[in-house]
Amino acid sequence: MRVKILRQQYPGAEPYWQTFLYDGDADASVAAVLDTLNYKDDVVDADGNHAPRIGWECSCLQGLCGGCAMVINGHPALACETFVRDLGEEIVLRPLSKFPVISDLVVDRGVIQENLKASGDYIGEYTPPSPKEHAHQYAAAKCLKCGLCLEVCPNYGKGEHFYGAVFANDCYLVASTSKEQGESFRKEYAGHFAAGCSKSLSCMEVCPMQIPTIASMAKLNRRG
Repeated sequence: MRVKILRQQYPGAEPYWQTFLYDGDADASVAAVLDTLNYKDDVVDADGNHAPRIGWECSCLQGLCGGCAMVINGHPALACETFVRDLGEEIVLRPLSKFPVISDLVVDRGVIQENLKASGDYIGEYTPPSPKEHAHQYAAAKCLKCGLCLEVCPNYGKGEHFYGAVFANDCYLVASTSKEQGESFRKEYAGHFAAGCSKSLSCMEVCPMQIPTIASMAKLNRRG
């Protein structure tokens, strides 16, 4: 199988395509394929040319950290949860396009946390949530901050004014576990999410944790 990767040696470097050959288990994940390609001391591409090791991130390899998020055959997904058997005759890998590239498939997702800090999205004085909120709190709290929802969002553009689904879910968690946030909190949510969301719901379709963001939105909207 051919594995075609959009590579970039360092931030600001010119991207280029490089193809490798994988001859292994069809039940392997894309993460395992990358691990296999990097395994030998001398990494070579499909033409036999020496190549630098492929940069990519991982931590848990169990779909729980979000580190291996990338675009696989045109679809944003986690490499550890995408399998060779489902990808046809060629694997095409690109880094997420909504974040700055650090190296190859590694991107800087720091803007997600920076946006949360800039908005003042903090719990402050804690108040016990209503038991009826527990199920959705658990669902919203599973967010990996992987960035897949932002990659597919038609309204999100590299950390600009609209902060995306990840922000909406965090706003819900704060609002449901703190004292009344007041006008400032509502203004931040409205300005950085509610006013810019076109309700395409692509964020929910691609979310590896299947977070029902539309429920977070509905609960926040009811809070006024």
